[in-house]
Amino acid sequence: MPENWKTYNLSDGIKTIIDYRGKTPRKSPLGIPLISAANIKNGKLDFTKASYISQDDYDKWTTRGFTKPNDVLITTEAPVGEVALYPDDGKTYLISRRVIALRTDEELLHCKFLLFLLQHKPIFDGLLSNNRGSTVPRVLKTDITGMQLKLPTYPKQKSIASILSALDNKIELNLQMNKTLEEMAMALYKHWFVDFGPFQDGEFIDSELGEIPKGWEVKQLKYFALLIMGQSPKSEFYNDSKEGLPFHQGVKDYGIRFPTDITYSTVGNREAAKGDILFSVRAPVGRLNVAKNKIILGRGLAAIRMPKFNSFLFYALKRMFVTEDSIGSGTVFNSVNKSDLQNLKFVLPPENQLLNFKELVDPLDKQYLNNSTENQTLTQLRDTLLPKLISGEVRVKDAEKTLTEVL
Repeated sequence: MPENWKTYNLSDGIKTIIDYRGKTPRKSPLGIPLISAANIKNGKLDFTKASYISQDDYDKWTTRGFTKPNDVLITTEAPVGEVALYPDDGKTYLISRRVIALRTDEELLHCKFLLFLLQHKPIFDGLLSNNRGSTVPRVLKTDITGMQLKLPTYPKQKSIASILSALDNKIELNLQMNKTLEEMAMALYKHWFVDFGPFQDGEFIDSELGEIPKGWEVKQLKYFALLIMGQSPKSEFYNDSKEGLPFHQGVKDYGIRFPTDITYSTVGNREAAKGDILFSVRAPVGRLNVAKNKIILGRGLAAIRMPKFNSFLFYALKRMFVTEDSIGSGTVFNSVNKSDLQNLKFVLPPENQLLNFKELVDPLDKQYLNNSTENQTLTQLRDTLLPKLISGEVRVKDAEKTLTEVL
């Protein structure tokens, strides 16, 4: 630790604490978004599952104080120690009773530096060691404010936060680009193969799935795709030292589109090849990923391969299972077996139309993969730099040089 870094209690760098612990306000169908512990993960806010409260309840709750943009949010229970910044998006939010907001003294402690500091594993582990819950881990406000921190000067904190934020911002930009790319591909799939937009002037015929263009047909999956059901090897062959092939049991290590290889196995007789569609066969049924390399399939997954046209099948399945655990008809599944999957029915166009679709969608999918690969590199760099910058092991100038090379 550099000599000019000084030790403080976190409370020394905090001007205001907003704490709404107590009774939880009633949920409302619409109104003010509630930031709960479930919405805070990996340094970010995720409103995929959003809750709301009424304006009246918001007015009652905020007599204890208002949160402001760049307040550092930290969860105190279920889970402990997840952090994010209060959004600077012009919207109003209320934090739940399992979240407190810390407003830093900007002469001593930079808010974004604190955000990254609280993600540093020794700090996180130190906070978690204060667990006071018998069944549900929880910490008190005093456990958080009493933490001892070694801090560099404020300008150096700002520089460190700027470096790590730049990496986070690039990662977020790539994620947003990928979201747009997938929306474009899905819109194209729907226009061609659901609404039949380019084929409206042609002749249509009746089918068991409704009217379809003449020359198209309804086929079960087993007649045009290869299906490989997973089978788990014995756990004695599992390892995290990258011996053998990556092993995926279910959706635990799924990403947005590509899984992260964490567990490996030296034995396994059910494999997915690069580019295969990974389909979860146990709740949640129908969650999709794509294998970016050869993997061993566990019993919670199946691999599906449509020679030459996996992109078509990926978007078809994504639309079919738009709601997890159910197929378009609304039938709910806790699990599906080989027969269930083989008998899924699809509207298939002639091969020339599949080729036309592939030519349009492949560049989108390629860019998606490039962005995902870059994010993997950037995430590894950020996770490597964070502890070294926070501890003073890496100089700011050296990190800035590295940043220039990768961005």
